[in-house]
Amino acid sequence: MPTRNAIFPAGRQALYEINRYSAAIRSGDLLFVSGQVGSREDGSPEPVFENQVRLAFENLSAVLDAADCTFDDVVDVTTFHTDPEPQFEAVMAARMKVIGDPPYPNWTAVGVNWLAGFDFEIKVIARIPETN
Repeated sequence: MPTRNAIFPAGRQALYEINRYSAAIRSGDLLFVSGQVGSREDGSPEPVFENQVRLAFENLSAVLDAADCTFDDVVDVTTFHTDPEPQFEAVMAARMKVIGDPPYPNWTAVGVNWLAGFDFEIKVIARIPETN
C-alpha cells in the first residue's frame, strides 16, 4: 500500500496548524489537495470576494508547486460557494487564468452555507508527473 506523505507549501502555516490538517497528501502518483481558501499569511479571510478567489487559486498553486505539480496535472476539482449565482462570474474569470486548454479537469461546484468565514474554497486531485 502506498505511503501517505504530507505536502506543505512555504508560508500560510497558521491555518494548517490551527485546524490540524495537511495542505495535501501524496499517495502513490496522486496528490489530494485540501480545500484552499483566500486566506492571508495569518489565516484570516481576504475580505473582497474577487481577491479572495484569486488568492485561493494562488494558494492552491503554491500547494501544487510544493508537490512539483501544475494546474495541467489537475484531474478533479471541487469548489464550494456560499452564494453561487452572483459569485460565478468572478470564479470563472479566475479559473480561466489558471486552467489550461482542453481537455479540462472534472469540475463539481457545490453551494454551501458556511466556510469558516470564507466565501469560496477549492480542492483538487492531481496526478503527480513522473520524474526523469
